[in-house]
Amino acid sequence: MKFVILVQMLFELLAKRKVTAPYLARKYELSERTVYRYVDALSLAVPVFVKRGREGGIYISDTFKLPVGFMTKEEYEATIEALVLAYAQIPEERFLEAKHKISAQLKSETRDLALSGEVGAILVDGSTWGDTRSFADKLKLFEQSIKEREVLEIEYNARTGDKTKRRIEPHVLVFKQGVWYTYAFCHKQRAFRLFRIGRIVSTLRTGETFQKRPFKREDIPLNYWTNDTASVDARFEISEKAFADAQDWLGDENLTLISGKWYADVTLPDDDGLVRKILSLGAGVKVLSPAALKERVAKEAAAIAQTYL
Repeated sequence: MKFVILVQMLFELLAKRKVTAPYLARKYELSERTVYRYVDALSLAVPVFVKRGREGGIYISDTFKLPVGFMTKEEYEATIEALVLAYAQIPEERFLEAKHKISAQLKSETRDLALSGEVGAILVDGSTWGDTRSFADKLKLFEQSIKEREVLEIEYNARTGDKTKRRIEPHVLVFKQGVWYTYAFCHKQRAFRLFRIGRIVSTLRTGETFQKRPFKREDIPLNYWTNDTASVDARFEISEKAFADAQDWLGDENLTLISGKWYADVTLPDDDGLVRKILSLGAGVKVLSPAALKERVAKEAAAIAQTYL
């Protein structure tokens, strides 16, 4: 029974973001003292906190939501339809409340993740470490091309190492996972492509203009982690010196302090970049599991050390 109430409290907080102890006590027929014990238990897994005073209450962090993919879009919709039918046959308030909470979660998952881009709200330093001019100038050239709708001729260094010349129509600059891209229509492939700015060896202005082609944000292949990408459930031990970097990488919500040590239990895309990312944090991050990932990191670290002998 306690677990059921904890889950119901969680959905209540997800829907309202703030409730009071008296409200929960009345709703679940508990004492306020028991409500606070339940909240303490919930706070072990969820960022829930209590604020005292006149404007106080029980809050859940505004950044918290159930994991994306908790259910598929079709499963959410089927659940909502079932709750509507249930309410039609048994008009009890609990069915409407459940429908509201499930709908709120679906809306949260499908909300556009792009920032507003309002002037003065965001400052991005586009240069790379140690670079004072070249990369920033390249970004400015692409920005100007987008504004003036000018075709560019680029020499592109593909991931395979092959260099190809392309004529492209840049439509937007994209900053994702610390990497700059341009989403552009490629004359060679007659389709939109995402080009890494850092792999563009040279750029020439052609003086030729283009008509902007329609596209939606959903068309831009930003989700590098697809259903076809292998994943790995990993556990890390994180030292104090690497804590800030781990926050940036894994998110503060995935870091847990246990007996004076920081740990992270996360599911990550198991691609070529995972081992490199772990090694970039140095000795501050230790892979605890799975053993296969631990072995891959150790093997790559040994190979790096060998190059310095």
